[in-house]
Amino acid sequence: MRNQLLKPFENRQRLIAGAVGTALAAALFVQPISPAVAKSAPAHTSIPSTSIIGKPASFADVVEAVKPAVVNISTTGASRARQIERGPQFRFPPDSPFQEFFDRYFDMPDRFSKPGERTHAVGSGFVIDPDGYVVTNHHVIKNAAEITVVTTDGKRYAAELKGHDAKTDLALLKIDADEPLPYVVFGDSGSARVGDWVVAIGNPFGLGGTATTGIISARGRDIQSGPLDDFLQIDAPINQGNSGGPLFAADGTVVGVNTAIFSPNGGNVGIGFAIPSSVAKTVIDQLIATGHVNRGWLGVQIQTVTEDIADTLGLDDQSGALVASVIDASPAHKAGVKTGDVIRKFDGETVERMRELPKLVANVAADRKVEIEIWRAGDVRALHVTIGASPEQEETVADAGDVPGVDRPKLGLSLVPLTPETRRQFRVPSATEGVLVTEVTPGSPAADKGFSPGDVIKMIGGQTVNSPIDVVNAVERAVKAEQSSVLILVERRGSDRFVAVKFA
Repeated sequence: MRNQLLKPFENRQRLIAGAVGTALAAALFVQPISPAVAKSAPAHTSIPSTSIIGKPASFADVVEAVKPAVVNISTTGASRARQIERGPQFRFPPDSPFQEFFDRYFDMPDRFSKPGERTHAVGSGFVIDPDGYVVTNHHVIKNAAEITVVTTDGKRYAAELKGHDAKTDLALLKIDADEPLPYVVFGDSGSARVGDWVVAIGNPFGLGGTATTGIISARGRDIQSGPLDDFLQIDAPINQGNSGGPLFAADGTVVGVNTAIFSPNGGNVGIGFAIPSSVAKTVIDQLIATGHVNRGWLGVQIQTVTEDIADTLGLDDQSGALVASVIDASPAHKAGVKTGDVIRKFDGETVERMRELPKLVANVAADRKVEIEIWRAGDVRALHVTIGASPEQEETVADAGDVPGVDRPKLGLSLVPLTPETRRQFRVPSATEGVLVTEVTPGSPAADKGFSPGDVIKMIGGQTVNSPIDVVNAVERAVKAEQSSVLILVERRGSDRFVAVKFA
């Protein structure tokens, strides 16, 4: 999904990065304005008075205090292919003086660059330490050959990339200045409430030093950019170039990093997303200390427990994360976790939704032993697992986009054994075992669940299958047991997922 965030601004509804196609500056969260703010930064005085409806009479004091720590970020890099659209959402005729105006004042080059040409991009960031540490978005500096930080007083500094984390879209830069720099600190995003006032400061369209206000519209948003999504949704206007800029609470603390917008046309429509400071501070502290982020690793592929799956497994609700596969020799494998288990608790925390588990695991240090509670074959069991260090390819999350099933007497599948010939025809890896789907009857329960030729059925009802007759027998056993559906483990393009298919 991260790639989608960076696609061109076109007239289609989607999530897009605040500074599409260009390296956009990132934003981090900070705590209350430090009394040690450098001399060039105005002192943080008092919180503005409020009106009878609770709205601050003015944000001027907050903006004046924190603005010196907000920076503009520009990058250059070699273009390898046609570049995605950036800059104004319209173009002018060749040699038009209006085009020259936009190229000059928005620092946005022509919409497309030829391979090998130098490309330029702009974004935002903020200083979190007087020695020159700067926070921004990973997508702002990705593939940049040169990074330049410009402070509010117009000074330009060559920046060094100290570390980055694609999973949370954060990056840490370092600049060397002759004197201590104005800076801000992370605040507590956990205490931020829906309806709280916020101020976004950044570099939209290369204008620099622009402040906008709004409220926190929602918390815990999952925008499908990765397994660790936990965004604040805001309605403070942010646009191209705001990415990486800070989101301040009304008292001057940084509670988020402005990262993405939701837009049908590329412009601001009042739906923006910021990384919470609770996430950003943890990541940045590790980048400062080691240059990389260490996360816990369990070694499972998981998916959502749908209503159909919950009914099939005999669960009272849809909480938990269904284990679709277990990586060999992983911490989960060593602890005895099996395909088909539902992880209900992790280290004492209830897993209400599937997407909560990756975040719980990531927050645990490697080599720490934790207890997990699983549901297996109608029983609740406790397992103890020693968490590992996350490899480059950490566990993926299967998207369980199941739709309600339709009751029919047959599954609607044509099956054949896996042979060298069928493996070659459908490009099934040699290590994959199971039964191959060659045809799906239109309108059948299997078709309603998204089965397609080339899928490989690996398990039914908790039993492995190696031939079409194994599948038939498993279905017959489920029917005789008066089950309303059967749970099937299917592999598609290298990814395993469970699907509950109902009977008539």
